Amino acid sequence: MRKLRAVLIEDETMFRQLILMTLAKVKDLQVIGEFGQGKPGLEFCLREKPDMLVVDLMLPDLNGMEIAREVRRALPDTKILVITAHPSERLPADLMVLGVNGYVDKTEPIEYVLSAVETVRSGGMFFASRVRAKGGLNPGLPVTPPTLQVPLTEREQEIARLVAAGQMSKEIAAKLNLSVRTVEKHRANIMEKVGVREVASLTRWCIQSGLVDN
Repeated sequence: MRKLRAVLIEDETMFRQLILMTLAKVKDLQVIGEFGQGKPGLEFCLREKPDMLVVDLMLPDLNGMEIAREVRRALPDTKILVITAHPSERLPADLMVLGVNGYVDKTEPIEYVLSAVETVRSGGMFFASRVRAKGGLNPGLPVTPPTLQVPLTEREQEIARLVAAGQMSKEIAAKLNLSVRTVEKHRANIMEKVGVREVASLTRWCIQSGLVDN
């Protein structure tokens, strides 16, 4: 696996150093630029075309959403991982529309950044936050048409919809007249087929594939 060239934009010095130390643990990853300001970080990305961008949303000079939008527009192959200390219910959905590959709440363990980088690097999606995401995408942002195929059986599609709607395995089992163990097995199969590790990423996949409504 070739080295992953990454750029970090984070204005909090101590947290930036913490992330740098964390990223140093990722095999074959090289941080080619670190910035405390958004504008020079964005300019560097557009010039150097990194493989991955790790960016905070709340920066003193430029909103992280704007940076993510510009990078996604100019560098469609660059993986984007967003970090923030100010999560909201609609933020994950808004980031999904922008084409962000991953999202980590700063209140989560720092190890989540490692998991997110590895997942995003391999082509998956990683969305982790203590705030539960609700439906409803920002109408002011462009919506990418569904392009994903759905390699799921009808039963798996049914369960995926219910999981994306926030229902627990016990609730799904009662609704479909199945055992909890059977539902859990279906969930594991769905996650494996789709290539995600947690519910928020599965929800994004369901939205993009047209399996559930926005």
